[in-house]
Amino acid sequence: MSRNGAGKARGSGRATLEEVAGLAGVSIMTASRALSQPRLVSDATRAKVEQAVAELGYVPNRAARALASSQSRVIVALVPSLSNVVFTAVLDGIQDAIAEGQYQLLIGNTHYSDAEEEKLLRTYLQSNPDGILLSSLAHSPEVTRMLDGSRIPTVSMMDLADDTARLTVGFSQLDAGSAMTRHLLARGYRRIAFIGAQLDERTLRRADGYRQAMRAAGLYDPALEIMVPDPSTIALGAELMQRALDTLPGVDAVFCCNDDLAHGAIYYCQRHDVKVPGDVAIAGFNDLPASAWMVPSLTTIDTPRYRIGYEAATLLVDLLAGREPRATRVDLGFTLREREST
Repeated sequence: MSRNGAGKARGSGRATLEEVAGLAGVSIMTASRALSQPRLVSDATRAKVEQAVAELGYVPNRAARALASSQSRVIVALVPSLSNVVFTAVLDGIQDAIAEGQYQLLIGNTHYSDAEEEKLLRTYLQSNPDGILLSSLAHSPEVTRMLDGSRIPTVSMMDLADDTARLTVGFSQLDAGSAMTRHLLARGYRRIAFIGAQLDERTLRRADGYRQAMRAAGLYDPALEIMVPDPSTIALGAELMQRALDTLPGVDAVFCCNDDLAHGAIYYCQRHDVKVPGDVAIAGFNDLPASAWMVPSLTTIDTPRYRIGYEAATLLVDLLAGREPRATRVDLGFTLREREST
């Protein structure tokens, strides 16, 4: 069973120094020395031990050296941003869910970086957390090895895995992207552009949903996509809206991958006498608090961010308590908020 399988027993253990030594073909003492005092072993021995560590996903357990108990009462949550209100709401939900169980929350900000996620996870695993909450489904091979080696119960948030053996809580980003595009099509728009920034896996899945709906309507044109890796901001939304209007003849609607970009797009139109939705419709994603108060108010996808954090943490706590999870794939859905901008 995978690390995220329902009912995976914490007592099944994590990759050990003894296993590292066995795979490397050296004694436990030599393996320990290679990791803690590498200058005292040969280059060849150190290389064998490091290879075994990589293959097993072994992480030294600092807490186990000090405590006989394997329970730390700590849950790790890794999110890509602490300034984005989407993820602060998720963290609020997590905090509320774990408070009754007297767990402490250890938060890591990956900054949308695989390398940062690897560094944080390697550090946090040394504190022997009881459980891990992740805000994505895709990970680097090194992160996957560490998670597999730790055998610590893990729940992924924000999207839903196709593999039901993985514990996931959220909604289908692909279906949400498709739903917004179909809404715009139903309103009569045909030249619908998609504006994406940051290009994390959630944005890419929304873009896949957009493509799916446009292809089904026989209207897909890759030239209608404007995708940039820059961090998402209101200013960037204005810049990309200008690019869409200047370079996409006949564009009659713009689907922004999030509300920040959509706010900037509306502000740009207001400053340049472009009527919304008279000249061009604008839609966003996430239903940020300001979206209902924009002029015109923004059509967007309302995502259950607090509930995602709460339900994911509750699922994890149940698993740690030995209770069978009620489901391995918890779909909390989304709501399309139709407002004046479309």
